[in-house]
Amino acid sequence: METILSQAREFALTFIPIFVAMDAIGALPIVLGITQDMEPKERTRMIRYAMVTALALGLAFVVVGKGIFLVLGIRVTDFLVAGGLILLLFAIKDLVLGKMIDTGNHESHDTVGVVPIGTPLVVGPAVLTTLLILIDSYSIPMVLVSFILNLAVAWFVLRQGNRVARLLGPAGLKGTSKVVALLLAAIAVKMIREGLVSFLG
Repeated sequence: METILSQAREFALTFIPIFVAMDAIGALPIVLGITQDMEPKERTRMIRYAMVTALALGLAFVVVGKGIFLVLGIRVTDFLVAGGLILLLFAIKDLVLGKMIDTGNHESHDTVGVVPIGTPLVVGPAVLTTLLILIDSYSIPMVLVSFILNLAVAWFVLRQGNRVARLLGPAGLKGTSKVVALLLAAIAVKMIREGLVSFLG
């Protein structure tokens, strides 16, 4: 009984931080803004690519993340600044040109699934940092289980995008995308600020 309770506690202590860092619910409006011109099938395909990218990146980080950081001299703060700059560029492009990414062909859909949705939206600096911290305190199998289950939750939430898109309609999606672009810019600036503060501190 004590073993079960201990494992349940360890699961909660690994699942919850990853859930908060991943913030799939908060990412849904951003995904809708990026994919406003896609058909439902195209959006579903793009989300599949995003989940595969997020899974591969997270697993790679758990296995060799610290080693790569040491070899290349990269710090987590570097990831925060880099991820923030990427998101800021997408947000500015949407506000100035009216579209974050050209989604006119299938190849671009796949690219959108990888960047910016797979990373840094679903699995970005916050999730990667959380994974590195957790594997220092808990067993790697438990961290991996929590990470994969969180990806399943994110997949389920993002799959609801088609329903939300139907509810909003084309005009609603266009309006939402502008609000989302401002929100995305604010998130990007926050990431850059946190990275710079950690670096200078």
